[in-house]
Amino acid sequence: MKPINLAIADDHKIFRNGLKATLEDCADFNLIIEASNGKELIGQLATRTPDVILMDIKMPEMDGMQTTAHIHQNFKDIKVLALSMHNEDKYIVDMMKAGASGYLLKNAEPEEIIEAISTVYNKGFYFNEHLSVTLIKQLVGPGQADAGQQSIELNDREVEVLKLVCQEYSNQEIADKIFLSVRTVEGYRARLFEKTGSKNLVGLVIFAIKRGIISV
Repeated sequence: MKPINLAIADDHKIFRNGLKATLEDCADFNLIIEASNGKELIGQLATRTPDVILMDIKMPEMDGMQTTAHIHQNFKDIKVLALSMHNEDKYIVDMMKAGASGYLLKNAEPEEIIEAISTVYNKGFYFNEHLSVTLIKQLVGPGQADAGQQSIELNDREVEVLKLVCQEYSNQEIADKIFLSVRTVEGYRARLFEKTGSKNLVGLVIFAIKRGIISV
């Protein structure tokens, strides 16, 4: 399997160096971009495309939230994993809304960082103690689905696929479980995004919670 291409965007050089040392010990990763702010990162994306970006939130010139939103809008295949010192709910939710696929604190153990990168790359998003379905439920509030979402109708197969997506199964794993081709599962997943208006997989999870399709 080819290495996962990574980028680091963080304005603290000491932290970047420590993170690089951790990642260099893992043969599954290939660090191709290092940037001290969002503007610098986006400039480098013109010539190199990482699979996953480790994104700090507080950076000069262009912060992590602005940069994540830009990447989500213009580089659909790149996943962003927030890596921050802030554990307040507001930062977590704002980064998720901007398009991040996961959120870790900077004091996370190296093993968790490695696991989170691999999970974001293979599954599409990563939940941990801070970024969990339970937290999402508390933040969106029970029974607050808007009228537009309430009118969305999903067929039985779409609901089945949605439940498996929310359990972090990959397209291949879903295909194996419900005896469909990977291409067919990809079609169902694309339709779920279109029907629900979700911008990322976290949005699908929130939709499923609001509609009572999954419970936590």
